Amino acid sequence: MQIYIASSWKNEHGVSMLTDILRLRGHRVVSWVENNYGEHHNHVTKKLDFEAWVTSDDSNQSFAFDAAGARFCDLLIYYGPAGKDAAAECGMAYGENRRMWGIYAKGEDFGLMRKMFDKWFSTVPELIAALDKLSE
Repeated sequence: MQIYIASSWKNEHGVSMLTDILRLRGHRVVSWVENNYGEHHNHVTKKLDFEAWVTSDDSNQSFAFDAAGARFCDLLIYYGPAGKDAAAECGMAYGENRRMWGIYAKGEDFGLMRKMFDKWFSTVPELIAALDKLSE
């Protein structure tokens, strides 16, 4: 199964750990963390302010990668709490009629639009158990 995890840089470590768990179970994870974490990426170097970076070729590549990951996955996992970019990725996946699961987080503020999701989970182990059952 091809999986995209929509989240925020503030959840980088959790997203990376979830990516590893999913890959060990045989899934293909399209990872924006890996795509955007080269040593020369603006997220690391901070050479440009955000407004300058968002009009750069690097940001165009990142946008295309993330949008394709959300639009063409078999399952989108929302790892909260995240922000506006992750919410937009969720909208893209929903518009493409992709399966969508969310992980609740303390302070989660996804409002009425949480109805886009097929399932919500309180913990990562609950989500993994459901995915294992789905994959049987």
